[in-house]
Order: sequence, then structure tokens, then C-alpha cells
Amino acid sequence: MTFTFSKKEKLKSQKLIEHLFSQGKTVVAYPLRLVYIETTFGDDVRAKVGVSVSKRHFKHAVNRNRIKRLMREVYRLNKGDYFNNSSTQYALMILYIGKDGTDFETINSKMRLLFDKFIKETSLD
Repeated sequence: MTFTFSKKEKLKSQKLIEHLFSQGKTVVAYPLRLVYIETTFGDDVRAKVGVSVSKRHFKHAVNRNRIKRLMREVYRLNKGDYFNNSSTQYALMILYIGKDGTDFETINSKMRLLFDKFIKETSLD
């Protein structure tokens, strides 16, 4: 798996997002929450991922966009470690539920913890 985050890996389907939030399962590693559901796609992507930051906690778009950029970058760098051996396809939404700003190192460590919990729960080993 390459270290890219291409357009086909992004979660954009409104129907799938609604289905994800209505019937998906949750894993939390504060300040991140992962909502996931097993699904199938028309292409060979193992996971489609979306990121979100609450407007309630971060009023300025600059702050929300910075956190979303950090989350996408951390996912891009770590996805090979967690999804290379997966044969099932997942739709994932990563939510930032913290109330304070953050930095790359914090998000990186919490994202790794979050994906470790996800792997343990779905037994992708």
C-alpha cells in the first residue's frame, strides 16, 4: 500500500455516511472517535475514510481545517500498518471530539491507539 490518500479512498457517499452513523460501531481513544462499518465497494479500496471536527467546539474554520489536515496526514502515514493485511472493506469516519487544539504528535499517538483498538475489536490480525 502506498503512502497516498487518493480520491477513491475518501468517504463521500451521503447514503453510506448516513448508514455509517445509524448502524456503525464505535471505538474511542480521546480525543478521537472512530465510527466504522463493514461494507463493500465497487473498487479495490480496503477502507474509505472521512474526517470531521465539530463546529460547536471550534468556531473558526481555520482551526477546524488545521485539525482535519493533521488527521488526514496521520491516517495517510499509518494506514499501511493497519490495512495491508485486511481482506474486508470498511467505511470509517474519524471524529475529533476534543475541545482544545492539538499537535501532530498527539494526534499520531492517539490515532495509533485508536487503530490498535479497532484491530483488536474487528480481529483483523
